[in-house]
Amino acid sequence: WNALRVTALFTVGLTGGSIAIGLLVAVLLNQEVRGRTFYRVIYFLPVITPTVAAGVVWRYLFDPSQGVVNRGLEAVGVSGPSWLVSPIWALVAVVIVAIWKRVGFNMVIYLAALQGIPRTYYEAAQLDGAGPWQTFRHITVPLLGPTTFFLTVTALIEAFQVFDLVYVMTAGGPLGSTDVMGYYLYRYGFRYYELGFASAIAYVMFLVIFLATLIQFRFTRAGVGNG
Repeated sequence: WNALRVTALFTVGLTGGSIAIGLLVAVLLNQEVRGRTFYRVIYFLPVITPTVAAGVVWRYLFDPSQGVVNRGLEAVGVSGPSWLVSPIWALVAVVIVAIWKRVGFNMVIYLAALQGIPRTYYEAAQLDGAGPWQTFRHITVPLLGPTTFFLTVTALIEAFQVFDLVYVMTAGGPLGSTDVMGYYLYRYGFRYYELGFASAIAYVMFLVIFLATLIQFRFTRAGVGNG
């Protein structure tokens, strides 16, 4: 139950954070800004960065005494927490890194969807006196609904499969605060050699991922049918 709870918290953090930040970055980089291509490449680099390498680097960045993160917080007068050794902050740190890894993917998908929205909608809204926020809220967000749903489902699938990031950064600790389902399965299957119990964990993970995929498949078919 602890592994399910931790995985659920990780899923909510990863999904909500990566979608919100990915959408914001996509909207900003969809504008005519100088160096737009360069910024797009920079934001996408974490996606192709090996997860193990990223986890090792971020583990040093989150070091309580010498890490860049806490040094930066101290520079603005904030006392940084003991990230990876705190049962409260360890999962937050892992979620931050997972969001950093996924934002670029969400940005690319959102950019493709934004470029598919006809400009006539925005021109009509401007003629009616709609401001930037009203245009974003009543035109951009609703038309990006199918894309947001797709990214939500894929983030859920990714969250339930996470293993390497947790293995490198926290090894499920401290006190099981980052013991996600993937690492839980690994521990029982390859450390304790309780293969039956590990198989049961795998079936639970498969069921959750299968249901998420089925929902996405049916939603996509319904959208195509309505179109």
